[in-house]
Amino acid sequence: MSVRFLTEIDRTDWDRLYQGYADFYSVPTSDQHRDTVWSWLMKDDHVENGLVWIDSDSQAQGLVHFRLFPRPINGTNGIYLDDLFVHPDLRGQGIARELISALQVQARILDASVIRWITHRDNAIARGLYDIVARETLWTTYDMDV
Repeated sequence: MSVRFLTEIDRTDWDRLYQGYADFYSVPTSDQHRDTVWSWLMKDDHVENGLVWIDSDSQAQGLVHFRLFPRPINGTNGIYLDDLFVHPDLRGQGIARELISALQVQARILDASVIRWITHRDNAIARGLYDIVARETLWTTYDMDV
């Protein structure tokens, strides 16, 4: 079992996991939507990247999507963790922690000063892990429709 960057061979597993992620947050998705995100993840010149947790049968059972973002206030880059999802049958086994740890390695490689993410306030199970590996900030997030 290991964490590695997504590759073309992961498409079927990734699609299943990403559909599960969208379902978890009750966000409608489509084949076209997933095709778009997948194309971003497969382009070397796109900002979005992805890691997967691979089980002993070589199947992806967890994913994390991330990207660099500039932090002008301190002249550094950070990593923004966009999506983190583990197959529901495998939760509680440390997979999310392994994915976050692998992201920390990437942050060091990329000389990022922080890894930042948001989660729904009702996501109590995930927040239990997040409260251990990170600190909750004082910032409130807003979204403005365009």
